[in-house]
Amino acid sequence: MLAFALAVFLLIITPGPGVLSTAGVGAAFGRGPGLSYVSGLCVGNSAVGLAVVTGLAAIIFSVPLVRTVLLIISAFYLLYLAFKIATAGAKIAFIEAKRRPGFIDGFVLQFINPKCYAVNTALFSGFAFLPEALVTETVIKFLILNAIWIPIHLAWLLAGISLHRLELAPKTQSTINVFMALAMAGVVILALLSLLFPDSL
Repeated sequence: MLAFALAVFLLIITPGPGVLSTAGVGAAFGRGPGLSYVSGLCVGNSAVGLAVVTGLAAIIFSVPLVRTVLLIISAFYLLYLAFKIATAGAKIAFIEAKRRPGFIDGFVLQFINPKCYAVNTALFSGFAFLPEALVTETVIKFLILNAIWIPIHLAWLLAGISLHRLELAPKTQSTINVFMALAMAGVVILALLSLLFPDSL
C-alpha cells in the first residue's frame, strides 16, 4: 500500500499536462475557472481509472491506430489550451481568450490523454496489496489516488492563483502565461517525438 501511494505521488508530482495546465489556468484566469478546471481533471481521471479497471481501456488501446489518434488529438487539445493561457493576458483583442477553460476542458483533457491511461494502468494493474480481495483493493486504490491527486493539483492551482493575485503588470503577466504555455507545448513535443521515434526516447 505504501509502495502504491509513493508511486502515485511520484507520477503526479512531476510536471505533466494536468499540473502544468492547472497552474496555467490559475495564473491566467484565477480561482473560479481554476477550481472548475481541476474538478474536470479529477472526474476525468477517475473516469479513465474506471475504464482501466473494467478493461475498457485495454480493448480500446489494443488497436494501435486508436492510441495514435488519441495522442494526436490530445496534443492538439493541449496546444489549444496552451494558446488560451498564452493569450489570456494579451491586449490584442483578436487573439485574446474569449472563453475561460472550465470543467469540460479538464475532463476532456484527461479523457483523451494517453498518459492518463498509461499512469492509471500502471497503478491499478500493479502494486497489489490485497490480492485475495481485488474489489476492496481497487476501492482503496481509488481513495489513495484521489487523496494524493487532489492536494497536489490544488497546490499547483494555488501557485498559479498566487501569480494571478499579484496583479503584475500586464506585460509581466502575459510573459508568465506565455512561459507556462510554452512548457505545455514542450510536453506536446516530447509526446509526439516519443510517437515518431519510440526507440530513441
